[in-house]
Amino acid sequence: MNLTARPSNGSQVARDRIDPAGRLANSIGELMGQLDGRVAVITGGGRGIGEAIALRYAAEGATVVISSRTASDLENTLSVAGLDSDRGLAVVADATDRDDARRPVLEALERFGRVDILVNNVGGSVGNNDPFLANDDAFESTLVLCLTSAWWTTSAVLPSMRDQGFGRIISIGSGTSKTTGASLPYTTAKHALVGFTKELAKTGAPFGINANLLCPGWTRTSLVDFERIATARGTSVEIEEERAASESLQHRVLDASELTGMATLLAGEDGRGITGQVISVDGGYKV
Repeated sequence: MNLTARPSNGSQVARDRIDPAGRLANSIGELMGQLDGRVAVITGGGRGIGEAIALRYAAEGATVVISSRTASDLENTLSVAGLDSDRGLAVVADATDRDDARRPVLEALERFGRVDILVNNVGGSVGNNDPFLANDDAFESTLVLCLTSAWWTTSAVLPSMRDQGFGRIISIGSGTSKTTGASLPYTTAKHALVGFTKELAKTGAPFGINANLLCPGWTRTSLVDFERIATARGTSVEIEEERAASESLQHRVLDASELTGMATLLAGEDGRGITGQVISVDGGYKV
């Protein structure tokens, strides 16, 4: 049986065939099951990087719980992944709301009894972040979206991970987790995720909980709208895509699916020895 996930915002997970146990096989016949039996919660799982990770985790045998504010995106991701209610759950939730942000974890625990993997994949800039305008609301809202939301979901999952003696927490950072290049609050929040991840790794280590920060560079997602960028700068899409590509050693904009290999490594047994790390999958962004 041949299956190919639809490209969404540039993400695509190739699938070739399924064995009798329901696991996918790659093009050379190796069964993909690095996450068999694991339960993963992925915020922002309806599009872009979150969607790509959800598709890969499903292909690796995980039960997948995804959240975002748009039900149709979540339902489509689960459909493409081929997950029914036994291995998939969509939770419509607003990551900027303290209680709502925790619901994906809480509903996963209620439905499946455990959460082994948490992917904090929510971010973006809110409002006008020109620092000379002193827009407090925009600054604080961006911090909540990019940083505080990760704390809310993480705090919801930590007790159960501690009790089961296993956990993998992967937060999605940015090229600006290490350098400059975005709005002041966005860069601030993404830098703060570095400290958040390292301290979380230290706290969780005695309980078998790993925490890492996965940092993409320019990646094709719905948040990277070259037409909007070109309009704002009075240039063309071609010019802006070339400018973005020129910032990496590989001179290209990555596809969201290219982050899924590392996301899978960090979530599985092969990544047991990796914690407290800031890891880039970015084509050599601003090296």
